[in-house]
Amino acid sequence: MIYDIRHVTTYEYENPVSFARCTLRLEPRSGGGQELISHNVEIRPRPAERNVRRDFFGTLTESVVIEAAHRTLRIDSRSRVSVSRQTPPRDAASPSWESIRDLAFEATSLGPSSPVGYVFASPLVPVLRPVSAYAEASFAPETGILAGAADLMHRIRTEFRYDPKATVISTPLDEVFDKRHGVCQDFAHVMIAGLRGLGLPAAYVSGYLRTIPAPGRPRLQGADATHAWVSLWCGAELGWVNFDPTNDLLVANDHIVLAVGRDFSDVSPVDGIIVGSPKQKLGVAVDVQLVE
Repeated sequence: MIYDIRHVTTYEYENPVSFARCTLRLEPRSGGGQELISHNVEIRPRPAERNVRRDFFGTLTESVVIEAAHRTLRIDSRSRVSVSRQTPPRDAASPSWESIRDLAFEATSLGPSSPVGYVFASPLVPVLRPVSAYAEASFAPETGILAGAADLMHRIRTEFRYDPKATVISTPLDEVFDKRHGVCQDFAHVMIAGLRGLGLPAAYVSGYLRTIPAPGRPRLQGADATHAWVSLWCGAELGWVNFDPTNDLLVANDHIVLAVGRDFSDVSPVDGIIVGSPKQKLGVAVDVQLVE
């Protein structure tokens, strides 16, 4: 499948902003059954500086400095991506979760793909005993790693309620867990915390999900959204397998990966600082269009 993706971020400020420094993570990744064909980002007002690098996790990260006074900042990212993944069925045979836990701690590499880097707590995902106990119910002794993770994913989907008004990105994980309300970022963080509490390596994935309108309804421009899910290391043979707890499914060809990290703080598509305005309004519009 080939997708055209447009991701427009707009900041509108109450007062003129005299200076802005932004970090952009808007280039989709290549690898794991996904290939980036083209990518371009247009920024208005025009930046005084643009510097590109790869961060530790392999994400292309662009640092932007804007020195012209402005009331509106518009970041227009356009990408074309090819996706063709082989996803194992959730009931496929797989190593026991205990063996995967032990292998992760035996890793000799500290590189970005090493499982050991995703076992420990991270800024937005503390390891909490109640969350670990919740995950433990899906992992009886000798349960296959795929079966256990799929069961945990299913329980989150059925026992937590999707509610965009319930949380913000700074809402603590224990509050999300207690309320059982939130959005895709919250569900991914809860699942990651539960897996790490069992000693299993789990990463946070940000990206896009193609939405399909109901029969007879037109596809609405800008109605798609950024999405988040979980990548779990399942051993050398299976590698990293992706689970979407918001939709209770293993990730296949309707998901496009943007960035991978320990939690949302590693992969935020746009963040930064401004000088000059106490209030701002943020607008985000995403289109994921299937080309072929």
